[in-house]
Amino acid sequence: MAALGWLTPRRRSATARSVLAGEASAEAARKSSQDVSVSGEEPEFPVQGDAHAAAFFDLDNTVMQGASLFHFGRGLYKRKFFETRDLAKFAWQQAWFRLAGFEDPEHMQEARDSALSIVQGHRVAELQSIGEEIYDEYMAERIWPGTRALAQAHLDAGQKVWLVTAAPVEIAQVIARRLGLTGALGTVAESVDGVYTGKLVGEPLHGPAKAEAVRALAAAEGLDLSRCAAYSDSHNDIPMLSLVGHPYAINPDSKLRKHARRLEWRLRDYRTGRKAAKVGIPAAAGVGAVAGGTAAAIALHKRRR
Repeated sequence: MAALGWLTPRRRSATARSVLAGEASAEAARKSSQDVSVSGEEPEFPVQGDAHAAAFFDLDNTVMQGASLFHFGRGLYKRKFFETRDLAKFAWQQAWFRLAGFEDPEHMQEARDSALSIVQGHRVAELQSIGEEIYDEYMAERIWPGTRALAQAHLDAGQKVWLVTAAPVEIAQVIARRLGLTGALGTVAESVDGVYTGKLVGEPLHGPAKAEAVRALAAAEGLDLSRCAAYSDSHNDIPMLSLVGHPYAINPDSKLRKHARRLEWRLRDYRTGRKAAKVGIPAAAGVGAVAGGTAAAIALHKRRR
């Protein structure tokens, strides 16, 4: 329960607190059941029983250390879906993602293209079943406890919680279900008669596309986005974060950190150690784990030569 303490913002400057008081007053006018402290303290968040509020969480480096697509690739390699040379590419991309701490569009596009070619011709049901196994093998231990506590706080308040990610929707749905979340929005791969074609439906759910997905879901669910929260580590998700009344920068990259500070968004960093905070390496994994992954990629690269 101590982790839930991170949900309570630190004291702000007088100017920011004045703005917050005004926001709290407007909220009280719309929702008479909300209690506003007469002492001037910030109202409790998330608001208990607010059916018009929900939370939206990015996945990679926000809920999970590293990129879910790369972990999924490791699991598929173990099951002989592709060869060693393809694993080398996955390993290099994952090592870069961990060291850089943010998404590179070119790398992510390469990873998606690789994944689409790998699953082409396989049945959707098969990948869903394998996804459950891969979650246990590679993903469960990489969930950030702090972010998990934030999501649980929304659930405990009676609110719905959604993952919003560029990862394949099948992966996202497995993770959401395992974490007890409401559901997931993700990139949809085309299938015909339950078999993957190797193409996408539309485009990857990335950047502005995430914001559009959240907007559409909010309309369908009858949500008030000004009462909703969104959480992400990446500046690519600023469009999604800007939609809601409660944006959070979680383990932020440098661009998002700067943007969040300028707009006085709340920040949470669950990486420990100065180096980890700078480059986005999950301290729980340790520098050795990153070095090990890089070494493995180098070894595979040399083997190819």
